[in-house]
Amino acid sequence: MIEEGKIFIGASRNPDDSINKPEYLDLKFGNRHGLVTGATGTGKTVTLQVLAEGFSRAGVPVFAADIKGDLSGIAAKGEPKDFLTKRAEQIGFTDYEFDQFPVIFWDLFGEKGHRVRTTIAEMGPLLLARLMDASEPQEGVINIAFKIADQGGLPLLDLKDFSSLLNYMGENASELSNQYGLISRASVGSIQRALLVLEQQGAEHFFGEPALKITDIMRTNNNGYGQISVLAADKLMMNPRLYATFLLWLLSELFEELPEVGDPDKPKLVFFFDEAHLLFNDAPKVLTERVEQVVRLIRSKGVGVYFVTQNPLDVPETVLAQLGNRAQHALRAYSPREQKAVRTAADTFRANPAFDCATVITNLGTGEALVSTLEAKGAPSIVERTLIRPPSGRVGPVTDDERRQIMDRSPVLGIYDEDIDRESAFELLAARAKKAADAEAAKRAQEEAPQQQGGTTSGWNLPGFGGGNDDNQQGRGQSRGRTSGYQRETVVEAAMKSVARTVATQVGRALVRGILGSLKR
Repeated sequence: MIEEGKIFIGASRNPDDSINKPEYLDLKFGNRHGLVTGATGTGKTVTLQVLAEGFSRAGVPVFAADIKGDLSGIAAKGEPKDFLTKRAEQIGFTDYEFDQFPVIFWDLFGEKGHRVRTTIAEMGPLLLARLMDASEPQEGVINIAFKIADQGGLPLLDLKDFSSLLNYMGENASELSNQYGLISRASVGSIQRALLVLEQQGAEHFFGEPALKITDIMRTNNNGYGQISVLAADKLMMNPRLYATFLLWLLSELFEELPEVGDPDKPKLVFFFDEAHLLFNDAPKVLTERVEQVVRLIRSKGVGVYFVTQNPLDVPETVLAQLGNRAQHALRAYSPREQKAVRTAADTFRANPAFDCATVITNLGTGEALVSTLEAKGAPSIVERTLIRPPSGRVGPVTDDERRQIMDRSPVLGIYDEDIDRESAFELLAARAKKAADAEAAKRAQEEAPQQQGGTTSGWNLPGFGGGNDDNQQGRGQSRGRTSGYQRETVVEAAMKSVARTVATQVGRALVRGILGSLKR
């Protein structure tokens, strides 16, 4: 049943349950995207594993999130089990053999895989606003912050860089509002509070360097198998918004960096987006539109995106229309919404006159799915009731020792496991603050001598750095409402003020941002 240029998915059945024919996914249509849906426990993860193995065996790199830990078993050779051999016999799969596949484990927290990070600048304002669940005014402030950083040559690498920039914007809100539009101190304060929440949820592990290079998830091994990048997401799912934003950022990076290839014989990369409903839950309209645009256009970059979720209603219709290869596992239809989901799923298939899709969907067994893939000229095939083939890799997770051994011989070992904290916005602003403080001290020393002799001077001073006459100092103290507990601003806060003139008067380097706001390299 193994054919060159195709992935064997399983065998379809006739209405009398006899085997009909093998079902395949044609590799040349692998970049036309796909959808795997079904209720919990119906076999979605095994179907995902079968597809990932097929792509890897064909030399196509794969990226997939491992929500429950079960997908990690793809790195180990399969073991004979009754239900596997029984399924192989049932569908007449005489070529069935166990195999193991090259896997790179990734983990945002660095516990179950190599660290994976990006920078604040590469994330971009749109995705960062989504991550912080920002309101429209807050999103405007975030966009202004990126504009200031881009023009002022201030690298935003991690959360402390962005926090420092927000402090500066809050201290100089009035002046910056004249240049960039209204900057509300309340909005700045709420964004800072959201940053604290992100830190408590572990987002600081995600931002920093070295940033992930797309080429490291697009590898093949010496045997010609595509490397399967497995993201350990069990802990990451504690923060669903971070999980969805990370995968969307990675998708946008692929879109921005990869060249146009048209319609290749096989995909350059296949990207599985598990728990896809998290991407669209409460997503603003502009983000949904951008996702639709990326999914529509990334096909020409040779990337196939496969959404995995429980309910087809989890994916907007505009995105659903882009997904050509589909596997629909069983759905339950007890509530009105579930009944609507069944009808929606049935209506998306090319009808088979041998059975009623809506009826069959509710009666599918575990490891059984309605399958329709693209065939000649890119038209969807007639939907077939299909028994999914057994995977060649292990069904179930690898042990901790096995995971460690795989990581120790990983092709990216040592590249991402240590943090790099190079000079960025935080350090640059601190250095400018020290320089400004030294200049202020020298200026005051020059002013003290004439003042002691009864002379008066008038001096130029940077905003927020002192250096004015006594009346100005007194007025400033009154406007700040001095109390006995007042302390002078921090070095970083002072540095932020020192860069105000530079940002306002210098034309910095213009950084080009892509469709989702990430930097184009």
